Amino acid sequence: MFRRQLLSTLAALPLLLAAAGLEAAEITHAMGTTEVPDDPQRVVVLTNEGTEALLAVGIKPVGAVRSWLGDPWYAHIAEQMEGVEVVGEESAVNLELIAALQPDLIIGNKTRQEKIYEQLSAIAPTVFAERLRGDWKINFALYTEAVGKEAEGQAVLDRYNARVAALSEALGDRKQEKISLVRFMPGRTRIYYKDTFPGLILSEIGFARPESQDKETFADEVTKERIPEMEGDRLFYFVYETGDGSAEALAQEWTKEPLWQNLEVVKAGKAMPVDDAIWNTAGGVIAANLMLGQLAEIYGISLPE
Repeated sequence: MFRRQLLSTLAALPLLLAAAGLEAAEITHAMGTTEVPDDPQRVVVLTNEGTEALLAVGIKPVGAVRSWLGDPWYAHIAEQMEGVEVVGEESAVNLELIAALQPDLIIGNKTRQEKIYEQLSAIAPTVFAERLRGDWKINFALYTEAVGKEAEGQAVLDRYNARVAALSEALGDRKQEKISLVRFMPGRTRIYYKDTFPGLILSEIGFARPESQDKETFADEVTKERIPEMEGDRLFYFVYETGDGSAEALAQEWTKEPLWQNLEVVKAGKAMPVDDAIWNTAGGVIAANLMLGQLAEIYGISLPE
């Protein structure tokens, strides 16, 4: 019954848009093709990186999933998100809240919300990116196309790419430093490789990675015995703290370990904590630009805005 209603709604969508005086565009995405209004006015976004994409091209969503860290938004976007309705979390969205907002477009991600795509599509035209990890620029292009802001989106990417090029040029031979990435989470520790948000950005800049981390994959969850694999010329570590103190306690425990203390990068004073929201969790264009700025500051470089 539900499936028949859904198919009927989708088939009638172009006519409904036309009756409302809205032009429609066909968007190809991870779940197929969808007719969306050319100038959507009420957008609900279901990923953190999608939220940053919308904000970067001047669109304030009517609803968005809660930031992984923050109450309810990351500090670096909180002011821009004032008044936006929280519609759950990436992995647990609230369909009733979304429907109540009467969106004319929903943006999500197959990795997070594939199982509820049909239910979302019954509420409003829904566009999904394929996956997360290191795909933020691919997803950004899709999202900005879906909201009819391709030109504005390209300008945002052009600015970002120019800043990457400027940082890379200013770094010169310092890009030969092998950068190690480590993340502490409640109950587990990971070494991050290239198919990650920070890994992609480091690759774009041209930084080298330790041989054990020079992989086109995501990450490995490791035990303390593998701390030597964290060795590098410089080590950045970030802590995903959800509020109960367990991740911070884990980070303190690991960084007191003799194997950690014996890392050459630690003894050289080049192992440093960085913000998990900016370096990993937010995963969008605003965070990417902030990460570039932090790297520039660490290396004493002035970047264009």
